[in-house]
Amino acid sequence: MDSIKPHAVCLPFPSQGHINPLMQLARLLHSRGFHITFVNSEFNDRRLVRSRGEEAVKGLPDFRFDALPDGLPPSDSDATQCVPALCDSTRKTCLAPFMELLSKLNSSPYLPPVTCIVCDGIMNFGTKAAQLIGVPYVQLWTSSAISFLGDLQFKELPQRGIVHSKYSMCSFAYWNKNIGFIFLTDEHFVSDGTLEMPIDWIPGMPNMRLKDIPSFLRTTDPDDFMFNYIMEVSQECLNSSSIIFNTFDELDKELLQVLASKSPNIYAIGPLTLLSKNFLKIHHDLINSSLWKEDTSCIKWLDKMKPNSVVYVNYGSITVMSNYHLKEFAWGLANSKYPFVWVVRPDVVMGESAIFPVEFMEEIKDKRLHNKLVSPTTVVSLSSWCFLDALWMEFSDVNDGSDDVEVLIKEMMEGDKGHRIRRKALEWKKKAEAAVTVGGSSLTNFDRMIKEALRYS
Repeated sequence: MDSIKPHAVCLPFPSQGHINPLMQLARLLHSRGFHITFVNSEFNDRRLVRSRGEEAVKGLPDFRFDALPDGLPPSDSDATQCVPALCDSTRKTCLAPFMELLSKLNSSPYLPPVTCIVCDGIMNFGTKAAQLIGVPYVQLWTSSAISFLGDLQFKELPQRGIVHSKYSMCSFAYWNKNIGFIFLTDEHFVSDGTLEMPIDWIPGMPNMRLKDIPSFLRTTDPDDFMFNYIMEVSQECLNSSSIIFNTFDELDKELLQVLASKSPNIYAIGPLTLLSKNFLKIHHDLINSSLWKEDTSCIKWLDKMKPNSVVYVNYGSITVMSNYHLKEFAWGLANSKYPFVWVVRPDVVMGESAIFPVEFMEEIKDKRLHNKLVSPTTVVSLSSWCFLDALWMEFSDVNDGSDDVEVLIKEMMEGDKGHRIRRKALEWKKKAEAAVTVGGSSLTNFDRMIKEALRYS
């Protein structure tokens, strides 16, 4: 054991989109000389073993894996866990077993003592544990800086006259000085233009509309768990000693300035994928975070395709939908006539398996559909869950949702708007690459975070 090594305990929220960036950060810290203990939930620990065998959690002598119970009852071994239940359970039940784990690590004669905790921005029991054992900590907010600032507005919306109503089946009520409170039913909410209401009072977020605020606030229940949970954890994260954002200074300059005025120890060190790629000289297969078995068979097929000709579709790791919406998207994709790679998780359809019509499978036989996780590759368009969130809201107003999908894909692939978006994306790609090079803002901030927040130099 090297007793001089700093020991970082890394605690992700147990969902793939949260695990990945924290794993990238953990590997970067490891490259800087940190001993790492990466703590998954027991549920995900078992998934890792099923996807890649016992080697998946073996780790390295100085990069170990450990596990915590998540407090939930047993469920389908490969299904996405219920997010609200998982949020509630981790908040209520995980502090005690995490403290026991820290005690075990600190009492081991074979490990360096824990010197810091790096936890997900919504795993706030990790910061409480750090305070209890007297070590520094830092939180990683895994979604965007603008989403964090949007989450912080939840508390202020009612104070601004945009309030939940518990007296009718509605999502919002707002105050009109001539009429009084106007209650908005769910149908109104989608179709009467309410979502276009300007939200012009948030510093750093100009030209925002109500629909641009994170969608957790769209609820008929003033006591809705996720609304209150996100409001609480984002505020707690803001009050923490240090926060890491997976962005870079030039991309979110104004937002980061606003956040720094609220919480001074802000570190923008992204994109973590690029930072990892640039500075991890050795890529150990034993340090991997995929909860699904990876299927890379599409790579040879992609190599045969022309540049900028393939649509990549991925809903992320937790989004679920009805079979109707899945089929509508499928036909929109097929009717666009563009080749595509589509990642379809086994549990993407709510309560049932994803079943595609025979006619659809015949239509796409020369394209590519994947029901397993595929490795990312170079494609021109990314249809992700955050893009689809707005699209699904429109399905209630149209008879043929597939038409909407087809139009949007064609616009992205061949329309003027799509060309403008691709040009802008390439510009930001170059700026992101500059941020993670020697002397770039993200690499500088990463080194500063280690020295200031984790107190190691």
